[in-house]
Amino acid sequence: MSTVGERIRTLREGMNLPQKKIAKLLNVSQPSINRYEHGQAFPTIELLVKYADYFDVSMDYLTCRCDEPQGKLYQAKPPVGDNPELAKFIEMCFEPGTNANIKLKEALLKAMMEGEK
Repeated sequence: MSTVGERIRTLREGMNLPQKKIAKLLNVSQPSINRYEHGQAFPTIELLVKYADYFDVSMDYLTCRCDEPQGKLYQAKPPVGDNPELAKFIEMCFEPGTNANIKLKEALLKAMMEGEK
């Protein structure tokens, strides 16, 4: 099982960043980064948010609640069929009244609804 320290070290090493560089980017000391990565200390919530933002991963991933970097919230798929905001957006993408655009719009909605299943 992974630990928070292992996750943040893996992310840092995956981008070939030395501890000193990530420390500067996140505004913490390099010895602190070393302690976090070796499980000798635990980063603050604020620092974990900085890690999540910098590496574009979820807090669930950083805190080992899931193994997918995008986390559980990214798996959420809003319903297409009864989503008025999405319907409004799609309507704006096509010029009204032309046959080609009507068919393209219908095909797009159909494809999106099939992707929901």
